[in-house]
Amino acid sequence: MIYCGIDWAEKTHDVALVDDSGQLQAKRHVTDDLAGYTILLDLLAEFGDSEDAPIPVAIETSRGLLVAVLRTGKRQVFAINPLAAARYRDRHSVSRKKSDPGDALVLANILRTDMHAHRPLPDDSDLARAIAVLARAQQDATWNRQQLSNQLRSLLREYYPAALEAFATWTNGLCRPEARELLKLAPTPAKAARLTRAQITAALKRSGRQRGIEAETERLRAALRVVSARQLPLVENALGKQMLALLGQLEAACTAADDLAKAVEEAFPQHPDAEVILSFPGLGVQLGARVLAEIGDDHTRFADARGLKAYAGSSPITRASGKKCSITRRRVKNDRLNHAGYLWAFAALTASPGAKLHYRRRRDERGDWHASALRNLFNRMVGQLYRCLQQGHRYDEALAFPTSPEALESTAA
Repeated sequence: MIYCGIDWAEKTHDVALVDDSGQLQAKRHVTDDLAGYTILLDLLAEFGDSEDAPIPVAIETSRGLLVAVLRTGKRQVFAINPLAAARYRDRHSVSRKKSDPGDALVLANILRTDMHAHRPLPDDSDLARAIAVLARAQQDATWNRQQLSNQLRSLLREYYPAALEAFATWTNGLCRPEARELLKLAPTPAKAARLTRAQITAALKRSGRQRGIEAETERLRAALRVVSARQLPLVENALGKQMLALLGQLEAACTAADDLAKAVEEAFPQHPDAEVILSFPGLGVQLGARVLAEIGDDHTRFADARGLKAYAGSSPITRASGKKCSITRRRVKNDRLNHAGYLWAFAALTASPGAKLHYRRRRDERGDWHASALRNLFNRMVGQLYRCLQQGHRYDEALAFPTSPEALESTAA
């Protein structure tokens, strides 16, 4: 049996092959291009790599062209956490020495001794991988949009608080197209005070607003004309130019988030697991796509529901030593799935009577804080999702949260 370890880098990669006894059989230094990939595949084939008996590969990343090339066929690729690889390095040397060829050898030996303790990359379908790309990109764009919105809000507080007051009644505030159009039209309080009704109305229409334009025009005109403390004129104009530059970035982030959301809406419903995922309360197209992106559609990836719960970070972790024992939340987890789970559990409170009752019990009877109760609800629902995906069944409220009619009535009240 031959095992391969690859120390990944931006331009070049170090490759090491070891046998069952741990003897180094070959090592190479390959470039990160087609020629380097060809040398790597030829080296693997030289030592017996074939479609029927592929050589397992350990590498410290799960993305990139190199990983895509290695995943062709039935070859198992193990993405080893760099922190875990560092711990394995200390098993072979106490001098704390480190080198790229040495790291490749360590990765190969990880598979030789502990391959059973590591999970290979899932064998997801092409559609699931495409959905993962779109869902993660949309999530990143949403986070970037919120970050830019917070920066813009902080800047407006320094010289233009009237704008924040005017947009406070709108959901998503500064991210709305009406707010962006008005800020482009009046980047400073001085220009906002000179806006006419016709200009405000035209800006609202350009943003796509169709109802309540006259009433909104009067409200905005009055809010933007409120007398407040002002910066010096030159400073105010400079801050206005800074705001317009930040507004341009926010405009691009909003467009990117909207475009990616449309792409997710087109791709996700085509997946066979979408029907099961969307049947769960609190999961829509965008949030459901994020869940699918992180768990994949390889139903053999997790041996049981406990593995998925640990991966999502919803199940607690126990630390015991002697007479001391503590139960805390997991810190090493899939952060994207954990974030989606928090939103999922929160949305399920209004979509599922059983979920709301479970949450209230954790809060009232167990004394959990809000985040802890939501995490416990997510832990339960992710286990139900695992079983439904394994069996191909839709969500059933009566089976998920069996409760008495009296309890449901008290929860609704």
